[in-house]
Amino acid sequence: MQTYIKRIITANIEQKLENMPGVVILGPRQCGKSTLAKAIISEIGGAVYLDLERPSDVSKLRDPEAFFSLNNDKLICLDEIQRVPELFPVLRSVMDENRKNGQFIILGSASPDLIQQSSETLAGRISYFELTPFVLKEVSEDHHLKTLRKLWLRGGFPRSYLAPNEKESIEWRLDFIRTFLERDIPQLGFRTPAKTIERFWRICAHLHGQLLNSSKLGESMGVSHHTVRSYIDMLEQSFVLRVLRPYESNLKKRLIKSPKIYIRDSGILHALLSIENHNDLLGHPVYGASWEGLVIENILSLLPNWKASFYRTSSGSEIDLILEKGNKHVAIECKGSTSPNLNRGFWNAVSDLKFQEVWIIAPVKEAYPIEKGVMVAPLHQLIDHLMSKER
Repeated sequence: MQTYIKRIITANIEQKLENMPGVVILGPRQCGKSTLAKAIISEIGGAVYLDLERPSDVSKLRDPEAFFSLNNDKLICLDEIQRVPELFPVLRSVMDENRKNGQFIILGSASPDLIQQSSETLAGRISYFELTPFVLKEVSEDHHLKTLRKLWLRGGFPRSYLAPNEKESIEWRLDFIRTFLERDIPQLGFRTPAKTIERFWRICAHLHGQLLNSSKLGESMGVSHHTVRSYIDMLEQSFVLRVLRPYESNLKKRLIKSPKIYIRDSGILHALLSIENHNDLLGHPVYGASWEGLVIENILSLLPNWKASFYRTSSGSEIDLILEKGNKHVAIECKGSTSPNLNRGFWNAVSDLKFQEVWIIAPVKEAYPIEKGVMVAPLHQLIDHLMSKER
């Protein structure tokens, strides 16, 4: 099994360490945070790594001030810091006393307490990074469709993507779901019963890529729409659900105001829906929405500074993803077919928005235009194009 795939955000983290006392890397469990941190500190002489889920490492911090003083000339990595939240005030004093950059790498899952304490206690001293499961640009050098299909089916969690076969990949994802529900949710400070969250998560999988109707969803579960909103927030904060907001504009159109929801990792989506192989996926009603989610997640994971939304009017005009940054506007439609068929709603939306860039992303081998300013293209080509705009 391949043991390490270089992550795209590595260079940005290293640059921030040269200019800030510390960085915080957030993300779901098993997405590669520890592996990334160890790869970074392996290049730095004398760095210290502490896993705060390991009792022997926690015991080293019985007197944290003494430990940090003893190692004040070293980069210190604190993994799973949400397990020892009382460290935050000490970290602030250490950072202020040492007055140097590159002191700490802090890893954790995004519990509400962790976000609040780190933002309040360490404000101005740290930079935040979100690490997602693998994206296409990290696993594909040859842009082969086989690699894309593998990522699409298995998702980007390293142990799922790198598993030796489909059976072990799906078994890992089912274990991840069980562990997330039974262990991670309580550890992150959420008190909702695991069975309730499992049922809600599976409902979200069936609604993947669809409009969220909190009242209707609440009725089906016997809870209020406020409770549904709290469940959505819980899964969103845990990095397993993405809520895509509707486009806001002054167009004289009746725009849909409800958000859309997506299971962020396609492999977890497929596991929740009992999709084990490509034949299962091809015959499943979620096929098109699954492709849409894969495209959106790959784009937004690499372009966190762009405002993202979707466009839909009450008359049926629709585009899957709108990206905005400054005066740049890009419209993106996702089609899971190698011969994408575009309906009247898409062309009406193109006419409504009048954007200079419109892309149709499909599992095709090469790009080709179908109208002036409208390009059919593979996912990797759009990503390269958008990332070039960041430079």
